[in-house]
Amino acid sequence: MKAFAITGLRETGFVEKPEAAVGADDVRLRVDYVGFCGSDLNTYRGLNPLVKLPRTPGHEISATIVDKGANVPDAWRIGQAVTVSPYTNCGMCSSCLKGRPNCCRHNETLGVQRDGAMTESIVVPWTKLYDAEGVESAHIALIEPLTVGGHAADRSAAMEDDVAVVIGCGAVGLGAVLGLAQKNARRVVAVDVDDSKLALAREFGATDVVNSGTVDLHAALQELTGGEGPNVVIEAVGLPATFRAAVDEVAFAGTVVYIGYAKAPVEYQTKLFVQKELDIRGSRNATPQNFRRVIDFARRGIFPIGKMLTKSWAFADAGRALADWDAAPGSVCRMVVKCA
Repeated sequence: MKAFAITGLRETGFVEKPEAAVGADDVRLRVDYVGFCGSDLNTYRGLNPLVKLPRTPGHEISATIVDKGANVPDAWRIGQAVTVSPYTNCGMCSSCLKGRPNCCRHNETLGVQRDGAMTESIVVPWTKLYDAEGVESAHIALIEPLTVGGHAADRSAAMEDDVAVVIGCGAVGLGAVLGLAQKNARRVVAVDVDDSKLALAREFGATDVVNSGTVDLHAALQELTGGEGPNVVIEAVGLPATFRAAVDEVAFAGTVVYIGYAKAPVEYQTKLFVQKELDIRGSRNATPQNFRRVIDFARRGIFPIGKMLTKSWAFADAGRALADWDAAPGSVCRMVVKCA
Protein backbone atom coordinates (compact mmCIF):
# COMPACT_ATOMS: atom_id res chain seq x y z
CA MET A 1 0.00 0.00 0.00
CA LYS A 2 1.05 3.61 -0.53
CA ALA A 3 2.19 5.86 2.32
CA PHE A 4 3.29 9.49 2.40
CA ALA A 5 6.64 10.12 4.08
CA ILE A 6 8.87 13.00 5.13
CA THR A 7 12.19 11.74 3.83
CA GLY A 8 14.61 14.57 4.57
CA LEU A 9 14.93 18.29 5.22
CA ARG A 10 11.97 19.76 3.30
CA GLU A 11 11.82 16.57 1.25
CA THR A 12 8.78 14.29 0.91
CA GLY A 13 7.65 11.38 -1.21
CA PHE A 14 5.52 8.26 -1.38
CA VAL A 15 6.70 4.82 -0.31
CA GLU A 16 5.26 1.33 -0.52
CA LYS A 17 4.52 -0.48 2.74
CA PRO A 18 3.10 -3.93 3.44
CA GLU A 19 -0.29 -4.10 5.12
CA ALA A 20 -0.03 -5.13 8.77
CA ALA A 21 -1.82 -8.27 9.93
CA VAL A 22 -4.93 -7.91 12.08
CA GLY A 23 -4.41 -9.52 15.47
CA ALA A 24 -7.15 -10.82 17.73
CA ASP A 25 -7.40 -7.50 19.60
CA ASP A 26 -6.91 -5.27 16.56
CA VAL A 27 -8.96 -3.48 13.95
CA ARG A 28 -8.01 -2.51 10.44
CA LEU A 29 -8.98 1.04 9.55
CA ARG A 30 -9.42 2.66 6.19
CA VAL A 31 -7.85 6.06 6.70
CA ASP A 32 -10.27 8.69 5.43
CA TYR A 33 -8.60 11.96 6.50
CA VAL A 34 -5.45 12.88 8.41
CA GLY A 35 -4.67 16.31 9.85
CA PHE A 36 -1.26 17.93 9.59
CA CYS A 37 0.06 19.04 12.99
CA GLY A 38 2.67 21.64 13.91
CA SER A 39 4.91 18.74 14.93
CA ASP A 40 4.73 17.51 11.31
CA LEU A 41 5.77 20.94 10.07
CA ASN A 42 8.71 20.91 12.48
CA THR A 43 9.68 17.45 11.21
CA TYR A 44 9.58 18.80 7.65
CA ARG A 45 11.79 21.71 8.75
CA GLY A 46 14.25 19.43 10.55
CA LEU A 47 13.32 20.87 13.95
CA ASN A 48 11.69 17.86 15.62
CA PRO A 49 14.30 16.03 17.73
CA LEU A 50 11.89 13.18 18.48
CA VAL A 51 11.66 12.07 14.84
CA LYS A 52 14.01 9.88 12.84
CA LEU A 53 13.60 10.09 9.07
CA PRO A 54 12.06 8.84 6.94
CA ARG A 55 8.79 9.10 8.82
CA THR A 56 5.16 8.75 7.80
CA PRO A 57 3.30 11.51 9.65
CA GLY A 58 -0.25 11.45 10.91
CA HIS A 59 -1.80 11.31 14.37
CA GLU A 60 -4.98 13.32 13.79
CA ILE A 61 -7.12 10.60 12.31
CA SER A 62 -10.54 10.12 10.73
CA ALA A 63 -11.09 6.48 9.78
CA THR A 64 -13.57 3.69 9.14
CA ILE A 65 -13.39 0.14 10.51
CA VAL A 66 -12.99 -2.36 7.66
CA ASP A 67 -11.85 -5.49 9.56
CA LYS A 68 -11.59 -6.67 13.16
CA GLY A 69 -10.00 -9.42 15.20
CA ALA A 70 -11.77 -12.19 17.08
CA ASN A 71 -11.52 -10.49 20.50
CA VAL A 72 -12.81 -7.08 19.44
CA PRO A 73 -16.11 -6.31 21.22
CA ASP A 74 -19.33 -6.21 19.22
CA ALA A 75 -19.67 -2.48 19.96
CA TRP A 76 -17.06 -1.92 17.23
CA ARG A 77 -18.67 -2.54 13.85
CA ILE A 78 -17.48 -2.79 10.27
CA GLY A 79 -18.24 0.53 8.60
CA GLN A 80 -18.16 2.52 11.85
CA ALA A 81 -16.58 6.00 11.82
CA VAL A 82 -13.88 6.39 14.46
CA THR A 83 -10.93 8.43 15.57
CA VAL A 84 -7.84 7.05 17.29
CA SER A 85 -5.80 7.87 20.34
CA PRO A 86 -2.34 8.04 18.74
CA TYR A 87 -0.37 7.50 21.96
CA THR A 88 1.06 4.37 23.56
CA ASN A 89 1.36 3.70 27.28
CA CYS A 90 3.44 1.05 29.01
CA GLY A 91 1.27 0.58 32.10
CA MET A 92 4.33 0.27 34.35
CA CYS A 93 6.04 3.68 34.62
CA SER A 94 5.30 6.20 37.38
CA SER A 95 2.79 8.20 35.32
CA CYS A 96 0.88 5.11 34.20
CA LEU A 97 0.75 3.80 37.75
CA LYS A 98 -0.67 7.16 38.86
CA GLY A 99 -3.49 6.82 36.34
CA ARG A 100 -1.99 9.37 33.93
CA PRO A 101 -1.08 7.27 30.87
CA ASN A 102 -1.28 10.33 28.61
CA CYS A 103 2.19 11.28 29.88
CA CYS A 104 3.65 7.78 29.86
CA ARG A 105 7.42 7.92 30.12
CA HIS A 106 7.72 5.53 27.17
CA ASN A 107 4.98 7.02 24.98
CA GLU A 108 5.37 6.67 21.22
CA THR A 109 3.02 8.86 19.24
CA LEU A 110 1.91 7.94 15.73
CA GLY A 111 3.78 10.04 13.20
CA VAL A 112 6.47 11.02 15.69
CA GLN A 113 8.35 8.14 17.32
CA ARG A 114 6.63 5.62 15.01
CA ASP A 115 5.08 5.78 11.56
CA GLY A 116 1.70 7.46 11.45
CA ALA A 117 -1.58 7.24 9.60
CA MET A 118 -0.98 9.17 6.37
CA THR A 119 -1.44 6.01 4.38
CA GLU A 120 -4.26 3.93 2.94
CA SER A 121 -4.94 1.77 6.00
CA ILE A 122 -3.61 1.14 9.50
CA VAL A 123 -4.01 -1.55 12.14
CA VAL A 124 -4.49 -0.44 15.77
CA PRO A 125 -5.66 -2.03 19.03
CA TRP A 126 -9.40 -1.62 19.52
CA THR A 127 -8.72 -0.03 22.90
CA LYS A 128 -7.35 3.06 21.09
CA LEU A 129 -10.63 3.72 19.24
CA TYR A 130 -13.26 6.39 19.88
CA ASP A 131 -16.68 6.26 18.28
CA ALA A 132 -17.07 9.34 16.07
CA GLU A 133 -20.37 8.49 14.38
CA GLY A 134 -22.37 11.64 13.76
CA VAL A 135 -19.35 13.88 13.11
CA GLU A 136 -18.50 14.83 9.52
CA SER A 137 -15.62 12.71 8.25
CA ALA A 138 -13.15 15.54 7.57
CA HIS A 139 -13.97 17.10 10.93
CA ILE A 140 -13.14 13.91 12.82
CA ALA A 141 -9.49 14.56 11.93
CA LEU A 142 -9.71 17.85 13.86
CA ILE A 143 -10.68 16.25 17.16
CA GLU A 144 -7.28 15.19 18.51
CA PRO A 145 -5.67 18.68 18.72
CA LEU A 146 -8.78 19.98 20.45
CA THR A 147 -8.46 17.22 23.06
CA VAL A 148 -4.88 18.32 23.76
CA GLY A 149 -6.11 21.83 24.48
CA GLY A 150 -8.98 20.46 26.53
CA HIS A 151 -6.54 18.51 28.67
CA ALA A 152 -4.61 21.72 29.34
CA ALA A 153 -7.85 23.35 30.49
CA ASP A 154 -8.32 20.43 32.89
CA ARG A 155 -4.75 20.80 34.14
CA SER A 156 -5.40 24.47 34.88
CA ALA A 157 -8.11 23.57 37.42
CA ALA A 158 -9.86 26.80 36.40
CA MET A 159 -12.94 27.66 38.44
CA GLU A 160 -16.05 29.71 37.74
CA ASP A 161 -14.69 32.89 39.35
CA ASP A 162 -11.42 32.77 37.41
CA VAL A 163 -10.15 34.90 34.57
CA ALA A 164 -8.26 32.54 32.26
CA VAL A 165 -6.00 33.49 29.36
CA VAL A 166 -4.98 31.32 26.41
CA ILE A 167 -1.91 32.53 24.50
CA GLY A 168 -2.04 31.15 20.96
CA CYS A 169 -5.24 30.34 19.06
CA GLY A 170 -4.19 27.55 16.75
CA ALA A 171 -6.14 24.31 16.95
CA VAL A 172 -4.69 23.32 20.34
CA GLY A 173 -5.25 26.80 21.77
CA LEU A 174 -8.84 26.75 20.51
CA GLY A 175 -9.29 23.46 22.36
CA ALA A 176 -8.11 25.19 25.54
CA VAL A 177 -10.51 28.09 24.95
CA LEU A 178 -13.35 25.62 24.43
CA GLY A 179 -12.43 23.68 27.55
CA LEU A 180 -12.25 26.80 29.73
CA ALA A 181 -15.54 28.11 28.37
CA GLN A 182 -17.24 24.81 29.17
CA LYS A 183 -15.87 25.07 32.72
CA ASN A 184 -17.72 28.40 32.93
CA ALA A 185 -14.63 30.45 33.75
CA ARG A 186 -15.79 34.02 34.46
CA ARG A 187 -13.73 35.38 31.57
CA VAL A 188 -11.82 33.50 28.88
CA VAL A 189 -9.31 35.76 27.15
CA ALA A 190 -7.84 34.62 23.83
CA VAL A 191 -4.48 36.09 22.79
CA ASP A 192 -3.01 35.87 19.30
CA VAL A 193 -1.48 38.07 16.59
CA ASP A 194 -4.05 37.05 13.95
CA ASP A 195 -7.46 38.71 14.03
CA SER A 196 -9.13 35.87 12.12
CA LYS A 197 -8.00 33.35 14.73
CA LEU A 198 -9.22 35.65 17.48
CA ALA A 199 -12.61 35.90 15.79
CA LEU A 200 -12.77 32.10 15.70
CA ALA A 201 -11.76 31.95 19.37
CA ARG A 202 -14.86 34.00 20.20
CA GLU A 203 -16.98 31.33 18.51
CA PHE A 204 -15.24 28.70 20.66
CA GLY A 205 -16.20 30.55 23.83
CA ALA A 206 -13.72 33.39 24.42
CA THR A 207 -15.35 36.35 26.16
CA ASP A 208 -12.48 38.71 25.29
CA VAL A 209 -9.69 38.80 22.72
CA VAL A 210 -6.33 40.56 22.61
CA ASN A 211 -4.19 41.00 19.51
CA SER A 212 -0.77 41.12 21.12
CA GLY A 213 0.74 42.25 17.83
CA THR A 214 -1.15 45.52 17.88
CA VAL A 215 -1.75 46.29 21.58
CA ASP A 216 0.34 45.99 24.72
CA LEU A 217 -0.50 42.60 26.26
CA HIS A 218 0.34 43.60 29.82
CA ALA A 219 -1.79 46.74 29.70
CA ALA A 220 -4.70 44.88 28.13
CA LEU A 221 -4.66 42.11 30.74
CA GLN A 222 -4.31 44.56 33.59
CA GLU A 223 -7.37 46.44 32.34
CA LEU A 224 -9.40 43.23 31.96
CA THR A 225 -8.52 42.04 35.47
CA GLY A 226 -8.65 45.26 37.49
CA GLY A 227 -4.87 45.27 37.85
CA GLU A 228 -4.62 41.77 39.35
CA GLY A 229 -3.65 39.71 36.30
CA PRO A 230 -5.41 36.51 35.17
CA ASN A 231 -5.77 33.59 37.57
CA VAL A 232 -4.84 31.11 34.82
CA VAL A 233 -2.57 31.39 31.79
CA ILE A 234 -2.31 28.57 29.25
CA GLU A 235 0.62 28.88 26.82
CA ALA A 236 -0.06 27.24 23.45
CA VAL A 237 2.58 28.82 21.22
CA GLY A 238 5.99 27.46 22.22
CA LEU A 239 8.18 30.57 22.07
CA PRO A 240 10.53 31.86 24.80
CA ALA A 241 8.70 35.20 24.78
CA THR A 242 5.30 33.60 25.42
CA PHE A 243 6.76 31.25 28.03
CA ARG A 244 8.00 34.30 29.94
CA ALA A 245 4.80 36.26 29.36
CA ALA A 246 2.76 33.52 31.03
CA VAL A 247 4.73 33.90 34.26
CA ASP A 248 4.90 37.68 34.03
CA GLU A 249 1.17 38.15 33.47
CA VAL A 250 -0.42 35.53 35.73
CA ALA A 251 -1.86 36.75 39.03
CA PHE A 252 -0.38 36.07 42.43
CA ALA A 253 -1.39 32.54 43.54
CA GLY A 254 -2.13 31.79 39.87
CA THR A 255 -1.58 28.80 37.63
CA VAL A 256 0.46 28.57 34.42
CA VAL A 257 0.00 25.61 32.08
CA TYR A 258 2.46 24.96 29.27
CA ILE A 259 1.43 22.96 26.21
CA GLY A 260 3.96 24.17 23.66
CA TYR A 261 7.65 23.30 23.57
CA ALA A 262 9.94 26.32 23.37
CA LYS A 263 12.47 25.72 20.61
CA ALA A 264 15.21 27.60 22.49
CA PRO A 265 16.26 27.95 26.14
CA VAL A 266 14.02 30.21 28.22
CA GLU A 267 15.35 32.69 30.79
CA TYR A 268 13.07 33.63 33.68
CA GLN A 269 12.98 36.01 36.58
CA THR A 270 12.55 33.05 38.92
CA LYS A 271 11.68 35.29 41.87
CA LEU A 272 8.17 35.47 40.39
CA PHE A 273 7.75 31.72 40.88
CA VAL A 274 8.21 32.22 44.63
CA GLN A 275 6.76 35.69 45.13
CA LYS A 276 3.57 34.79 43.33
CA GLU A 277 3.58 31.24 44.75
CA LEU A 278 2.71 29.93 41.31
CA ASP A 279 1.52 26.52 40.23
CA ILE A 280 3.43 25.81 37.00
CA ARG A 281 2.20 22.73 35.16
CA GLY A 282 2.94 20.90 31.99
CA SER A 283 0.20 19.39 29.86
CA ARG A 284 0.86 16.48 27.52
CA ASN A 285 -1.43 14.73 25.06
CA ALA A 286 -5.00 13.93 26.14
CA THR A 287 -7.06 11.49 28.18
CA PRO A 288 -9.96 9.27 27.12
CA GLN A 289 -12.30 11.71 28.87
CA ASN A 290 -10.95 14.54 26.69
CA PHE A 291 -11.64 12.57 23.50
CA ARG A 292 -15.17 11.65 24.53
CA ARG A 293 -15.96 15.20 25.64
CA VAL A 294 -14.78 16.87 22.42
CA ILE A 295 -16.62 14.31 20.26
CA ASP A 296 -19.78 14.95 22.27
CA PHE A 297 -19.39 18.73 21.85
CA ALA A 298 -18.88 18.27 18.09
CA ARG A 299 -21.97 16.09 17.76
CA ARG A 300 -24.08 18.62 19.63
CA GLY A 301 -22.77 21.57 17.64
CA ILE A 302 -21.51 23.38 20.73
CA PHE A 303 -18.66 24.88 18.72
CA PRO A 304 -18.08 25.38 14.94
CA ILE A 305 -15.54 22.63 14.36
CA GLY A 306 -15.67 23.04 10.58
CA LYS A 307 -14.41 26.62 10.77
CA MET A 308 -11.04 25.32 11.96
CA LEU A 309 -10.44 23.69 8.59
CA THR A 310 -8.32 25.94 6.39
CA LYS A 311 -8.02 23.52 3.47
CA SER A 312 -8.44 19.88 2.47
CA TRP A 313 -5.77 18.37 0.21
CA ALA A 314 -5.74 15.29 -2.00
CA PHE A 315 -3.42 12.48 -0.92
CA ALA A 316 -1.24 13.02 -4.00
CA ASP A 317 -0.70 16.66 -2.98
CA ALA A 318 0.37 16.06 0.64
CA GLY A 319 3.92 17.20 -0.08
CA ARG A 320 2.72 20.45 -1.64
CA ALA A 321 0.48 21.01 1.38
CA LEU A 322 3.49 20.92 3.69
CA ALA A 323 5.53 23.16 1.40
CA ASP A 324 2.74 25.75 1.23
CA TRP A 325 2.31 25.68 5.01
CA ASP A 326 6.06 26.07 5.48
CA ALA A 327 6.00 29.15 3.24
CA ALA A 328 3.07 30.80 5.06
CA PRO A 329 2.65 29.21 8.51
CA GLY A 330 0.38 31.94 9.85
CA SER A 331 -2.21 31.31 7.16
CA VAL A 332 -3.24 27.87 8.46
CA CYS A 333 -5.39 26.89 11.42
CA ARG A 334 -5.73 23.24 10.40
CA MET A 335 -5.54 21.36 7.13
CA VAL A 336 -6.32 17.76 6.35
CA VAL A 337 -5.30 15.25 3.70
CA LYS A 338 -7.92 12.98 2.16
CA CYS A 339 -6.28 9.57 2.14
CA ALA A 340 -9.20 7.40 0.99
